[in-house]
Amino acid sequence: MTKRELRRKVIHARDQFTPEIINDKSRHIASRLFGLKEYLQSQVIMFYLSFGSEVETKFMIEDAFARGKQVLVPKTVPDKRELIPSVLLSIEDDLVKGSYGIPEPKASAIRPQKAASIDLLIIPGVAFSNKGERLGYGGGYYDRFTMLLKKDVNIIAPAFEMQLYRKIPVDSWDCPVDIIVTEKRVLFLNS
Repeated sequence: MTKRELRRKVIHARDQFTPEIINDKSRHIASRLFGLKEYLQSQVIMFYLSFGSEVETKFMIEDAFARGKQVLVPKTVPDKRELIPSVLLSIEDDLVKGSYGIPEPKASAIRPQKAASIDLLIIPGVAFSNKGERLGYGGGYYDRFTMLLKKDVNIIAPAFEMQLYRKIPVDSWDCPVDIIVTEKRVLFLNS
């Protein structure tokens, strides 16, 4: 199966989830994340902003705020295929629908931060292997972005169980993840 075929298959299957199912599964995933030392010990966390049928990150962001962590979210630069980490102060006030319909900081709320300041990256994906390989959406934004991080930064992927495969098609530039958190388990990889 090609990357494109697998992307289409997984997104179609994921889109069958009702908002209630996404919400329920996302809360289970978030509660598992909150128990990880990698999360608890991080001070600066960059989260993706969920859209469509992705694992909902709002609960995670709210928890990080409550714990006094600095929350960063990506601002996309489509012509360069880059992500600018921006400090988020308010889910309600700082965000608008941006490129690809994904929420991102509005112009007045862009507060750029260096990628090197990030302690933990919460990354989206379409499918993952049990070895930590990641199939993204095809833009390469996160593959390029992870190269800017400090070497010891953990990359965590929240995912539904149905997004996990024994094997997925990957290329040499596809960034792997260190931990996958699903509604049923936590997989520690690449250690």
